[in-house]
Amino acid sequence: MKKALTNGRILTGRSWQEGLAVLIDGDRISGLCHASDCPPGYQCEDLGGNDLVPGFIDLQVNGGGGMMLNDARTLDDIKTIAAAHRKFGTTGMLPTLISDSWDRMEAVAGLIREAVANNVPGILGIHFEGPYLNPDRKGVHDADKIRPVDEKFIELVTKGDLGHVLVTLAPEKVALAVIRELAAKGVQVSAGHSNASYEEMRAAIGAGLSCVTHLYNAMPPMQSRAPGLIGAALTSPDCFCGFINDGHHVHPMTLKAAIAANGAKRMMLVTDAMSCVGTDMTNFTLGDTTIKLEGGRLTTADGTLAGSALDMATAVRNTVNLLNLPLEEAIQLATGVPAAFLDLEKSHGRIAAGMRADLVLLDATMTVRKSWIGGQ
Repeated sequence: MKKALTNGRILTGRSWQEGLAVLIDGDRISGLCHASDCPPGYQCEDLGGNDLVPGFIDLQVNGGGGMMLNDARTLDDIKTIAAAHRKFGTTGMLPTLISDSWDRMEAVAGLIREAVANNVPGILGIHFEGPYLNPDRKGVHDADKIRPVDEKFIELVTKGDLGHVLVTLAPEKVALAVIRELAAKGVQVSAGHSNASYEEMRAAIGAGLSCVTHLYNAMPPMQSRAPGLIGAALTSPDCFCGFINDGHHVHPMTLKAAIAANGAKRMMLVTDAMSCVGTDMTNFTLGDTTIKLEGGRLTTADGTLAGSALDMATAVRNTVNLLNLPLEEAIQLATGVPAAFLDLEKSHGRIAAGMRADLVLLDATMTVRKSWIGGQ
């Protein structure tokens, strides 16, 4: 069915347009035209004067809808996570596996392989957050699961059947040859849960590492004579940075400083969402660890932050309200930037002819009213 979305304020690039219709043919945007010039054969849909923006892309989704990816056993479990986040505007995601056993890693990869093969709405690939981390910066990760990279993992993630693959590792714990091989074979490599020095991080970037996982969290602070991982990332033109803007993980002014230093073209909103997103759950378990939601924070019994209860729509609102960025810039951090990181900028992250029809409708309170994935 051909559709024409009319009577909305449309975000095209970094500017808003009114009086236009977005034409959808199949899973693509076939064009934009004046609302009065809609071609025949298109069914008009009135957007009620609300804001039409590109669909959000989240590179770090541990769970949602009551399901953790680590606990997924069926394709329906993957669909549950994707559906929970779609309600909050996420039309593309990398479900994220927290450090686990090899058997679980292999099994979950099999589910993602099936999801990608079956075009499950919203699933772009997979993010392995660990287990190749620094135990000293493990956060909520199970220390017993943290281990060195082995050849079977490299084989698993480089077959090309998992969609887009992101691997978070500690650069100081992984040989540069491994980082170089992963990057050369199409895997995106990110630094996280790490004590890497400035020099170690620079070397990893030189080997193909291209991202930082939840900037500032689970890594040493930047100091006057020890810029460390953060300093290397913020001064590298080839390094993107994901950040959790829930008001708990990082102070808003610290994030504003990073955006000023790094440039908004390389800063990406992520949620690090856990299973409670999209539910009324106030506690759940991660392995043998109980996680409690209180005051918007997810923590273990000893107060360690354990992912977040954040959804992407709230992350965008927080970027406007806490960081004082214009809405169009906030949306870019959830759309165009992650699309560019995944090398999807020719198909995702913009409203333009030829782009995939992954769209979100926001009302005046920046609340999601409707979403489209591939025009549906």
